[in-house]
Order: sequence, then C-alpha cells, then structure tokens
Amino acid sequence: MEMADKNFREKSLFFTSLGCSKNLVDSQVMLGHLGLDGFSIATEPQNAEVIIVNTCSFVEAAKAESIETVLDLADFKDPEVGHCKALVMSGCMAQRYHNELEQEMPEVDLFIGTGEYQKIVPLLKAFEEGKLEKKSFVEIPKYIHTEFDPRLNTSPGYMAWLKISEGCNRNCTFCIIPTLRGKLRSRSIESLVKESKSLVETGVKELNLISQDFSDYGSDFESFKREDNKNPIIYNMLKELEEKSGAHWLRVFYFYPDDLTEDVMDLMANSEVICKYLDMPVQHFSSSVLRRMNRRATNELIHEKIEKLRSKIPGIVLRTSVIVGFPGETEEDFETLIEGVKKVRFNHLGVFKYSDEEGTPALRLKDKVPQEIIEERFERLYEVQKEIARELNQEYLGKTIEVLVEGVHEETDLLLQGRHQGQAPDIDGKVIINDGLAKKGDLVQVEITEVLDYDLVGRIV
Repeated sequence: MEMADKNFREKSLFFTSLGCSKNLVDSQVMLGHLGLDGFSIATEPQNAEVIIVNTCSFVEAAKAESIETVLDLADFKDPEVGHCKALVMSGCMAQRYHNELEQEMPEVDLFIGTGEYQKIVPLLKAFEEGKLEKKSFVEIPKYIHTEFDPRLNTSPGYMAWLKISEGCNRNCTFCIIPTLRGKLRSRSIESLVKESKSLVETGVKELNLISQDFSDYGSDFESFKREDNKNPIIYNMLKELEEKSGAHWLRVFYFYPDDLTEDVMDLMANSEVICKYLDMPVQHFSSSVLRRMNRRATNELIHEKIEKLRSKIPGIVLRTSVIVGFPGETEEDFETLIEGVKKVRFNHLGVFKYSDEEGTPALRLKDKVPQEIIEERFERLYEVQKEIARELNQEYLGKTIEVLVEGVHEETDLLLQGRHQGQAPDIDGKVIINDGLAKKGDLVQVEITEVLDYDLVGRIV
C-alpha cells in the first residue's frame, strides 16, 4: 500500500484560535515557534499543509463551535479541495475529550493539550517523519510561557494581551477551568516586565493583563506570604509594569472582590498608566448562591469593596459577569441579584445562563432551575442592565476624553472607531468618530456629541 506523502515542502500553515484571550496568547506562542521553524501563514485553508485549531470547551456552545470548525477544515485534507497533510486540534477541547475525540474524529492527526502546545514543532516533525506512536499529547498542565518563548502578536499592533499566570486554585463549583488548565502557576515579575517591554517596542500602547484569577497571582511563589491580609506581590507586579513597561495603558482583568486590597486600589487611583477600569467577576449577589458556587465573597463584602473602590477612584469603570439560574437559585435570590446590579450600577455586565457542565461539582447539585425560568430571568436582568448602561453612558455627553483609535469603522469607511480607557477590547462598546482624521493606534482627544446604548459618538478636537 502506498503511504500518503506527509512532507511539508511548502511549510504553509492555517491557524484558527477560538475562545478566550488566554487561549489566543497560547496560539500566538505556537505561531512564534512555528514561525521560527520556517512556517509561513496561509490566509486561506485550501493553501495550507498544516491546519491547527486551538479550541475552547468552556460551555456547550463553545464545544459545538470547536467541533464544527475542525470538521469544516477537515475537508481540506481531500487533495481535490486542499493540500492539508496534518490537521491538529489543540487547547481545551483536546485537553478535556481527547480519548473520545480520537474515536469520533479520525480526521484529526494530532491532539495537543493546554500544557503541551509549546511542543508543536517537534510533534509536527515527528508526525512528518512517521515516528508518532500515538495521536494525543495531553498531560496534567504544568507549562506557562515566558519572555524567552517566541510569540507572534496577532492582535492589532497597538494592543496586546499579557498573560500573568495560568491555571486556577479556586474550584468554583460551576467551573471546569482548573481541570482544563491545571493549578495556578504565576510568571515572575521580571519575566512580565521583559515581555511587556518587547511588546511596547513593537508599537503596543495598551497591555491587557489576563489570567484565570488575577487576585491569586504570585501566591504559588516560594517567597509568598500575606501581610495584613494583602498580597504584596500583586502590588509589586503592577508597580513594576507601571514604571517599566512603557505602555500607555495597563488594564486589569479578573480581580476577585475578596482579595482586592486597599494598597492596590490606591495604586490604581494614583496611576497615570493603570486604567481606571476593573473587571471584577462577582457571579451573584445572593450569599447563599455564592456559598453553593464555592465563592469566598458574600453580598456584604462585594458591596463593601465596590463602595471603597468608588470612593478611592471616582469614575472608575466596572465590568463584571454573573450567572442566572444556578441550581437552587430562588426567586428571592434572583431579586437579590437584581437589587445588587441596580445598586452597584456596573458599566459593563456579562450575563451567563447556567448550564450543567460534566466534570463540575454543580452537576450534582439538586433543585435545578427550569430552562424557561432561566431564560426569563436572563431577559429581566438584561433589560435592567441595558437601562443602567445607557444612563451611565450619558455622563460622557459633552466631555472630551482620550481615545485609542482602532481604524475605520467595521461597517463604513466614512467613520473611525476607537475605545476610551473604560472600554476593553472585543467585549465593551466603542467610540465612533464622525469628524476628524487619525491613524490606527493614534491616541486622540474626542469630544462626545451623542450617546447610544453601548457606544459613544464624537469628534476629534
């Protein structure tokens, strides 16, 4: 029987990254390693010899998208359609289901877990040479990239994601992340400073600091010890990045309320570089629901921390995410959630509908909320938040604010679009510029002349 030719003569690569920004950083590191090995990126999958999909499996919809994407791209293994000689599935889906997927998706040549992606080049070489004795390379994740790993920043040149740690030690009952990503492993402050400087040297103006749990950063260091209930390593890391990265904006994501301390609030309040913006996942306001979620915060603590934040940093923009329909959530619990959202008035709110996830403790919890009630609660909360967001946006009317220009508007070349400090990439609203000229990556002053539900409209002054 004649063996199919697996040699990558063109060294052409098509890459798709699904899911969160943390997954995107892993993809960029893989691209860096592959680039050093001589691979060039094909813009169309039919022209690629190697196709890689870095997958997500956080919720049901993400799993479906991952499977669908891989199956669509598998068509290019047919010589009449494309040139694909190796189809690779990496990331969370591969980590979680590689045994089942090996049986159900014979089209896939390699499954690579969330802690093995840095081995992409040697694994492809071994595959090319016919030396692989198995398809799946999935272990307990222990790896995290450093400043020494090559990384191709595929985000727009003016911004980058900076991953400060990987994995999570929290074990919230609804979450599969610790299983997919392993235990917490933090990068050294020195490593973060070096990578941030090299990103800024390429033209990056905005660094978005991401992890699974910002508030636990550094607690895995040997030198770590809490002082007066504070995590001094977080303060030191932010201070070093503020002073040495050279970035114009530093933005903080996923800082849990129970570990947010006053020294960090003061640093944010007095900084010209750290954005007056905080992504603080609260998940609920009912203390009994929070207990069942295995969250350390209570209703009182969340309100206390947010009041302190607002008093120290007037005008701070807050984003959070909440879950509706968690098992056992009563009408009273839901009312507590609505009251909390109305009282705090978050600028940006992500609402998730609870769904059972295999492998999570919440799967075994009783008193499941019927789907129609989850839908109805989602709609009610969505309407409440829409009104709050519109009212908070009104406060920008007539003000002149600094905006990072992202380029022409996605719907028309006649407008520009950008973001102000209070708008994170991909998830928050935009500033639409209808008067004035600027280039992608420019920082300009914009006078806000009109307010939409989530976006602002203005002119360059």
